[in-house]
Amino acid sequence: MKLRRKRVKPIGLKDVTIIDDARLRKAITAASLGNAMEWFDFGVYGFVAYALGQVFFPGADPGTQMIAALATFSVPFLIRPLGGLFFGSLGDKYGRQKILSMTIIIMSVSTFCIGLIPSYNSIGIWAPILLLLCKMAQGFSVGGEYTGASIFVAEYSPDRKRGFMGSWLDFGSIAGFVLGAGLVVLISAVIGEASFLDWGWRIPFFVALPLGIIGLYLRHALEETPAFQQHVDKLEQGDREGLADGPKVSFKEIATKHWKSLLACVGLVIATNVTYYMLLTYMPSYLSHNLHYSEDHGVMIIIAIMLGMLFVQPVMGLMSDKFGRRPFVIIGSIALLTLSIPCFMLINSGVMGLIFAGLLILAVILNSFTGVMASSLPAMFPTHIRYSALASAFNISVLIAGLTPTAAAWLVEATSNLYMPAYYLMVVAVIGLVTGIMMKETANLPLRGATPAASDMAEAKEILQEHHDNIEQKIEDINDQITELEAKRSHLINQHPRINE
Repeated sequence: MKLRRKRVKPIGLKDVTIIDDARLRKAITAASLGNAMEWFDFGVYGFVAYALGQVFFPGADPGTQMIAALATFSVPFLIRPLGGLFFGSLGDKYGRQKILSMTIIIMSVSTFCIGLIPSYNSIGIWAPILLLLCKMAQGFSVGGEYTGASIFVAEYSPDRKRGFMGSWLDFGSIAGFVLGAGLVVLISAVIGEASFLDWGWRIPFFVALPLGIIGLYLRHALEETPAFQQHVDKLEQGDREGLADGPKVSFKEIATKHWKSLLACVGLVIATNVTYYMLLTYMPSYLSHNLHYSEDHGVMIIIAIMLGMLFVQPVMGLMSDKFGRRPFVIIGSIALLTLSIPCFMLINSGVMGLIFAGLLILAVILNSFTGVMASSLPAMFPTHIRYSALASAFNISVLIAGLTPTAAAWLVEATSNLYMPAYYLMVVAVIGLVTGIMMKETANLPLRGATPAASDMAEAKEILQEHHDNIEQKIEDINDQITELEAKRSHLINQHPRINE
């Protein structure tokens, strides 16, 4: 039976999407601000964990208070996969822009409400229960936030600049952390520690509401991404029912057909976020509770480190567009594996300059992951399932990574070994190394299921020529394979007495 070949329309210059710079800047600003909002809360929560422990768990000893407060930080990660499934499905059906507007509303309101919760001394057990409910609402909204924002930026970015543009998303994360931590330090310094424990800790959470309103305004004014709009246009032309029903691919089918991408996504997210939470959420508590530095002292060190990370972050993204994403994942994982113990030796030295050096090395390693994650993850899946698949895999991974502060605090308390966080990071480094080796390189390539995207017409012509050259090379490779197979076929035929050509 002769197979009918489906005719594929050749890709021409008109098929290359030209990205408008003004729209691209607005998209990055809106996505990054929402991500900054998410990490603003993480930063505030990590840096006021000691205060929250005393306010919401006053009957426990200091070590248990710290673990309890950090556990309240970790528990909402159980809800994130549900939020990922919910918002991911909606994002693939209704578009990225609408869902990102929803997530920032829930996130800012739930963060604001934390500042309204009375203390344990006022309402008893209801205080930690209400805190947990607010954190769970945050977890549900955050389940669709980072993945949606990374997809939004990736689908708006030109192929040759996706690494640089995507790096600004985690620039927003770090900036949110700096803002949250800096606000904690400022308020504590102005009103004093006693007043901060009494009522001052609430102020940073109140700031979340105006930040959320600004983010909502910016996101609501944006248009849908070019890649998703192309997907909708195709459905309108060939499958109007499909447009109404949304994606028809179940998670089981995604796991079956895209299992390599799912594993790569899980590995990269675990390596990145465990390092992230260890350095930026757990380390302030480690410095104050375990190494006995004052809270403000430990916070100032971490803030200085994060300010340095802000400068390194876009450089990593820019370099990944030139050298690829995989080298940064592989080199970062090797560095984390070999340097974690030396870094914690420096952190435990008692010498301020050496402490700073140890943290700075870990921060640069973290930058090698965050600099490429937002551009790598969306490129792993095709457009019609990108939000669903990425949100599911991402949040299952973050569920594991979110236990980092609690697990690290418990391990140190249980073993009295101050190097347990280093061992923890070394295990994660192995996961990152395997991921870097197995993942496909996606730098300078179009997103799966999307046409090429360029910054201007000149770049579009270059991309189209490269695309055609790549096709010619693939044809030559196939011809070489055919020649080899024909030679093998002839060799086998010659060995058989009854087969004639």
